[in-house]
Amino acid sequence: VSYTHLDVYKRQPGARKPGAGKAPGTPGALKPKPRSAAAKTFGTRAFGGERFGQSLGAVRKPSRKRGPSGPVPQSELHDADGVRLQKVMAQAGVASRRVCEEMIAEGRVEVDGQVVTELGVRVDPKASVIHVDGLRIQLDESLVYMVFNKPKGVVSTMEDPDGRPCISDFVRNTHGERLFHVGRLDVATEGLLLLTNDGELANRLTHPSYEVPKTYLVQVRGPFPQGIGAQLKAGVELEDGIASVDSFRLVDSTPGHVLIEVVLHSGKNRIVRRLFDAVGFPVLRLVRVKVGPIGLGDQRQGSIRNLGKQEVGHLLASVGL
Repeated sequence: VSYTHLDVYKRQPGARKPGAGKAPGTPGALKPKPRSAAAKTFGTRAFGGERFGQSLGAVRKPSRKRGPSGPVPQSELHDADGVRLQKVMAQAGVASRRVCEEMIAEGRVEVDGQVVTELGVRVDPKASVIHVDGLRIQLDESLVYMVFNKPKGVVSTMEDPDGRPCISDFVRNTHGERLFHVGRLDVATEGLLLLTNDGELANRLTHPSYEVPKTYLVQVRGPFPQGIGAQLKAGVELEDGIASVDSFRLVDSTPGHVLIEVVLHSGKNRIVRRLFDAVGFPVLRLVRVKVGPIGLGDQRQGSIRNLGKQEVGHLLASVGL
């Protein structure tokens, strides 16, 4: 784009504008057209790579966006010196910048609780809370979210004074942040253990009021009589009160062994083992395969993987973040 493209003079092809080519200040030279206040405000941005529609002197009408209490002036909600919303979304791994622009135009993005449909919105990545399709995207790159598939015999601590294998033996913390595990698994129990440095998330995941469901695969000796599952769902008296499972499903049965899936939200110590002991079927093998919306999948034992952006969003949403 150059000033030539914005020329508003009408002339025949090849015609020379009167006074063109003469040095400024000489007799007959063209005088530069005074720039309006709007041109001075938007001129630099227009030629600096912003939207082509914001050409020199063009003034856009103040955009307004919808919110829970009606339209709210965009200028009152967003920092003009921030980063463009679609760029922040793309850097957070939501999608390409073009797709992010489409999401914004479709009204699928919220910033600080307000629906955004304008592409010119700028946000502060360190302070703004952004939701896409109802899921919050994590903008703080210093926060770490991992899944550890704990093998049997590993202690659920970062350090063990007795020298037993522990979590730190498997973690390569390249971020330099202090990581801590969310909840615990006893030494004999295998499976999913969340690791993070997000203290607020960890507290909510372990707090009883959020009732985060946990899914386990339980192997016991068979045959397994009918009615035991209903008993576990109804509640079993333990030494520290009545406990129950949220759901019970028979997965597989082979001669002498039965594989059962149970879901419960209780975080009491060794709760699954104590429940099955109480109904007369001691646990032979126990594997936690899911915590909230995060599943173990086919992740191999002893390995650690970083959660994807969408997984983090679902995990935050599960505890109201």
